Amino acid sequence: MDGELDPQGGTDTDLSPALLTLEKHRITCDRQLEPMDFLFQLFGRPCFPRKELVGITGKAKSGKTFLVSMLMACCVARDVLAFHRKDEQPLRILWYDTEQSDESTQDILKNRIMQMTGMASVQSAVEKQIDVFNVRGVPWKDRRKLLLEAVAHYGPDLVIVDGIRDLVDDINDGVLAQEVLEELMQLAAASDCCIVCILHQNKASEDHNLRGWIGTELMHKAFETYACEKQLPDRIFEVKQTLTRKYDIFESLYFRVDKDGLPVACQGAQAAGSDSVCDNARHDDSLPPLNRTYILNTDDGSWTFNTRKLFNDALGSDDEVQASIFRQRVMQLSGITLHHTYNHLLKQALEEKIIEKTDRGKVGFYRAAPF
Repeated sequence: MDGELDPQGGTDTDLSPALLTLEKHRITCDRQLEPMDFLFQLFGRPCFPRKELVGITGKAKSGKTFLVSMLMACCVARDVLAFHRKDEQPLRILWYDTEQSDESTQDILKNRIMQMTGMASVQSAVEKQIDVFNVRGVPWKDRRKLLLEAVAHYGPDLVIVDGIRDLVDDINDGVLAQEVLEELMQLAAASDCCIVCILHQNKASEDHNLRGWIGTELMHKAFETYACEKQLPDRIFEVKQTLTRKYDIFESLYFRVDKDGLPVACQGAQAAGSDSVCDNARHDDSLPPLNRTYILNTDDGSWTFNTRKLFNDALGSDDEVQASIFRQRVMQLSGITLHHTYNHLLKQALEEKIIEKTDRGKVGFYRAAPF
């Protein structure tokens, strides 16, 4: 094509209006893009970015509203369980409740969110940060329009839509589901906010897929998703990241509900063969309780393990180390308490040829990989 874009910002008349629009979305290696801005960190890892959708899923009564209550409280209090607000300044919140009664929404606001902020005595100050609307009684066709108006008017940093199923009349209408999710994506980008979409999983106990076409669309469009699950008979709630486009969070957050109805960090009932201790202690300077010797900080404020140093130190001066002893050394050196975190790092070390494994019968040994 002969038509070219004028480097001074003009356009060549040979380009059609459609191509001029397309040029605005061109990605090149040199194009200057704004870095992603995350609202929170969970176990020191960035999460809940602006301009994106985040999905929260789970069965009925699995702790979904508890989780978003923690996020809303964290917008004011900065630290709630393992969540840490990145910015010093409090964030503005819009909670758009489509499911519960007015009384239930008010009870959660007053007796849970306010209490978790630690600022219940200055209720008026906290309420300036949070706009809460219960639209269960509003016709479904009007809920979308009202949500758009609310975001435009109040300018929130964090939007909670509890739940998005009530923005459509039929969760299996694929066209409508795509339309709603694209609308929410555009809203998040235009308003520079993070929109958290809550949606139930299918009712069958063994089926953890999200309900309907709108669930399928949410999985396609969300930047990350988190699943909530209640562990019986202990009545312990687990929150785990199930999908992400950037930062993996391997630890699960476990909490129980105390006599005052507030979430308290606890140990989780881990699956057989995994650790019985969870890394839920509040972190210092946005880091979890790990040995800082083996932590590498990145420019965007996140962190990662220095796997090479950790595994080399675990080998020490030994030519090779039995697998079970090696695992013990790595976990003691680093402060890792979850076996699936160790397994992830072990896989990484093997793939990067930091170490290699040999087997003698049923016993495995690790040694430094040859250069």
